Amino acid sequence: MTITLNGDPHELERPLTVSALLAQLEIDARRVAVELNLAVVKKVAYDSSMVKDGDEVEIVNFVGGG
Repeated sequence: MTITLNGDPHELERPLTVSALLAQLEIDARRVAVELNLAVVKKVAYDSSMVKDGDEVEIVNFVGGG
């Protein structure tokens, strides 16, 4: 199945939760915001929000500085 991840096609073997997708991508869920089909996903919903074929996912990293 194919999703759009940060504007680029990305292949997945099967539907995944947002949490599973972040783990597969080796991304720390504490340091990102996730948008699924133009809706921001709250962190408490990462385990229940499913990413399916054709979905659009945007993952934004928080960057600190000073």
